[in-house]
Amino acid sequence: MAHRREPTRVVIGPVATSQEPREGFPRKREVPPAGGELPAYRWEPAGRSARAGLVVFQEIFGVSDYIRRRCADLAELGYVVVAPELYWRLEAAGVDPTVDEEQPDFLDRAMELVGQLDWSSAVGDGVATVEHLRAEAGIERVGALGFCFGGGLAFNVAAQTAVDVLVSYYGSALPNLLDLAPSVRAPSLHHFGTADVYLDPGTVERIRQAVTGPHAGEGTRFEVHEGAGHAFDNPHPMFHHPAASARAWQQTCAFLTAHLPPT
Repeated sequence: MAHRREPTRVVIGPVATSQEPREGFPRKREVPPAGGELPAYRWEPAGRSARAGLVVFQEIFGVSDYIRRRCADLAELGYVVVAPELYWRLEAAGVDPTVDEEQPDFLDRAMELVGQLDWSSAVGDGVATVEHLRAEAGIERVGALGFCFGGGLAFNVAAQTAVDVLVSYYGSALPNLLDLAPSVRAPSLHHFGTADVYLDPGTVERIRQAVTGPHAGEGTRFEVHEGAGHAFDNPHPMFHHPAASARAWQQTCAFLTAHLPPT
C-alpha cells in the first residue's frame, strides 16, 4: 500500500459572510465578523508538482476520518487537496463541533450541529477556500467535490465562483438549490442511490433534469446506483454500500482525470 501523507493544518483568511441568505436557508445564529480565520486541512501529492487542486466539502459529521481518507485518495491521484472545517463558526460561538461516530446517537448529534450552521456563511467559506487555492502559485485549475451536505454546498459554491469541475455525491440540499443550475457551468458528476430515504426517486429525477439541462457543462454526467442508500460511500455500517461505493469512486476518478488533469 502506498504511504499516505498526513495532512497539514492551514488557515484561510480573513474570511467574511458575503453571501445573502437564500430562501429556505435562514440565518441560524450570529457569525464571527469579517476577519475570521477559516481552518482547513491540506494534502499534497508525493513527489510531483500539481497544477490542479480540489476543495473537498464535508458531510454533516465534519472533516471526519472518512473524509480525510478520501482527501488522501485524491492526493494520491496527483491533486493538492484542501478540506475546510466548516463548523469553525459554531466553535467560535461556543458550540462543540465534535461528532463521535462510535456513539449510538452520532447521527442525531450531527443533525443537531448542521441545524445550527448558517448556510450562507458556509457558502462564503467555500468560495473563499476555492479562491484561496486558485490564487496559489502553480495552481491552474480548481475543482469542488462534496459529500451529502457537502455535495449541495459544493454545487452552491460552483454557482457563486468559477470552478473547473464539480463532483457531488447525493447532495442533500440540491432540491432547494435547483434555481442555481444555470449558473453552474463546469462539467459536473452527480451520484445518487435508488434506495435513498432522504431523496426519493421523484426528487432525484427533478435534480437530474435541472443539472443536466442545456446550460450544463460539457461532459456532465448523472449516475444512479442501484440499491444504494444515502451516504453509500461512507464506510460506516449504517450507510455503506460496497458495490456502489467502488463503482462511484471509479467513475469519480475517471471523471476528474478527464476534466481536471492533475499535472
